[in-house]
Amino acid sequence: MWWIIGFIFHEMAFGLLSVFIPLYVTGYLGGSLIDVGIMISLANFVVVPFSFFWGYLSDKTRRYRFFILLSFSMLSVLLFLFSSTRVVSTLVGLYVAVAVFHVAHEAPKNVLISEYYSRPEWERSFASYEALTEVGWLSGLLLGFVFSGFGFSGASLILLCSLLNAIAFFASLFLVKDPLLVFERRLVAIERVVDFAHRGFSVAFKAIDGKRVREKLKNESALLFCTGLLLFSLSTSMLFTPLPVFFSKNLGVSSNIVFGVFMFNTFGGVLGYVASRKKAQQFNVRTVVKRANLVRAVLPLLLVAAEVWFSVFTLALATVVLMIMGIAYGFFLISTLSLSMELIPEGKTGVFNALVGLGGALGCFLGTYVAENYGFQTLFMATSAVFFLSYMVFKAFSN
Repeated sequence: MWWIIGFIFHEMAFGLLSVFIPLYVTGYLGGSLIDVGIMISLANFVVVPFSFFWGYLSDKTRRYRFFILLSFSMLSVLLFLFSSTRVVSTLVGLYVAVAVFHVAHEAPKNVLISEYYSRPEWERSFASYEALTEVGWLSGLLLGFVFSGFGFSGASLILLCSLLNAIAFFASLFLVKDPLLVFERRLVAIERVVDFAHRGFSVAFKAIDGKRVREKLKNESALLFCTGLLLFSLSTSMLFTPLPVFFSKNLGVSSNIVFGVFMFNTFGGVLGYVASRKKAQQFNVRTVVKRANLVRAVLPLLLVAAEVWFSVFTLALATVVLMIMGIAYGFFLISTLSLSMELIPEGKTGVFNALVGLGGALGCFLGTYVAENYGFQTLFMATSAVFFLSYMVFKAFSN
């Protein structure tokens, strides 16, 4: 999997940015949490149609490598401009452009994995990719921890992100190749139709023979899958967008410690991807999706307790919560990526990223608004409720 080296450098940049952006706007530029929410929400709303657009174009032209290179090169340029911006309104425009070109490589990347490998290998392949790129994300957080600890300016950290995306571009230029044949997803779609028809005939013949029929003849609903994915993305964004500010202001820890806390969340993600890769042939992806939602519904309630009973153990408890959340997310993402390649037809691969973007857009604004106006305790309880609602939708999808 040498072709993913460029993606690792790209994830290093966005791992650093994920925590640094809220701190940059509220600290370096003097903005508010509402400014952060509007900026990220607007970017995610704009991303929704572009997710469809990039996914459709890449499938239509079958030039997946081109869109990956376009994404990394434009991100390098835009982040360079980002580093010299001191006005919040200009920063918002640049951040939206960053989000648009960031999503350009997502659908092509998913297609490459599904076409490079056969269906039985999808879970292991997605898990391998996510584990390695999550190490990149973790490395980005480590860079933020180290450089912010040494007092590097905000502009310097963003320039570092620009450089990392330039490295990602040149690595992908030499290592990423388009698949010679694109047919694996079509085979899977045909297999699903044949399997459903076979089950239908089996049930019909048993009924004709007078035998008792216990099998459920049900075709999985793509609508329920998409709704569950949207709710999961919404609740995740609600929680994680304002969370760096919770640690920075409510718990009073320094910026480099905030990076350190989020490193544990990312490390949990790595553990989740590695474990899902090892268990790929054993677990039921539909069951995993439900359990991951239940885990993430319970954990925000522990953050409520952490703020109510503030003590020397509060930061440690919050760190453990984020780490377990990362593990659950690792299992969830691998399962839903594999299911999306089954359920979403060719030409519409951008639907997955569009739903994630739409959920993120709604969630980041709601999360920052609730945190700013009603406090983080209310935010944590609301997040827990939305995760549980996502669980109920996925339960209906898999039954």
